[in-house]
Amino acid sequence: MKKKIASLLVLVLALGTVFAFTGCSKGGDDANVIKVGATPAPHAEVLEIIKDDLEKEGYTLEIVEYNDYILPNKGVTEGELDANYFQHISYLNNYNEENGTDLVSAGTIHYEPFALYAGKTKAIADLKEGAQIAVPNDGTNEGRALKLLEAQGLIKLNKEAGFLATKVDIIDNPLKLDIVEMEAAQLPRVLETVDMAVINGNYAIDGGLKLADAIAKEAGDSEAAQAYANIIAVAKGNEESDKIKALVKALQSDEVEEFMNKQYEGAVVALF
Repeated sequence: MKKKIASLLVLVLALGTVFAFTGCSKGGDDANVIKVGATPAPHAEVLEIIKDDLEKEGYTLEIVEYNDYILPNKGVTEGELDANYFQHISYLNNYNEENGTDLVSAGTIHYEPFALYAGKTKAIADLKEGAQIAVPNDGTNEGRALKLLEAQGLIKLNKEAGFLATKVDIIDNPLKLDIVEMEAAQLPRVLETVDMAVINGNYAIDGGLKLADAIAKEAGDSEAAQAYANIIAVAKGNEESDKIKALVKALQSDEVEEFMNKQYEGAVVALF
């Protein structure tokens, strides 16, 4: 009986050890697995293109999709992800400052022009006093949206606010436009309930919107093209690891650029 109990205890301890190791396992612990967090379009779609290329280099690419702008950075910070691909460099810098994190860019991949899309009102000239224009409510993206509205002569911003402007930085609003701040992912869904909306490139693509149909968009040679370059973000110190270098190299390829041009028709522009 004692032998049976001892054997049972050994088995329980062994299983406990297995579960402990399993529970502690994190994405990216395997040197041959690259776990990347991404928003569905265009980021996850672009990553799908390079799976075979990375496999030839001995790596398995695992894509984890997110529909917000917070969890992918938490995943990298906490070691659940090797990298993420969803944000521009200005957002990353702002995120680091607000959260005390130290994430860095491992490589610049593309740029997504912000655009103004029609909802209930189909042209800027038809906007009435008090018309509602929805904009993203997060850090740098709201300022970027407001700058696009300013470029169309709809509002005027305090110059000191820069790309971090919010609606409180509007110093002139002739039409008394109602600037509606909301989560970026919700913008395509509410488009028909507001007069117009300034929408992030990735969410516009997700929502089936085409850049060609936009009322206005950022110029390709604008300051925004550099300030809002989408990057591969990693924990500081990991940007020189072999698998991150392989990831960036695969993304900065002719194949990926060709896919972006064909698939997104100007809504995603390669920057490499």
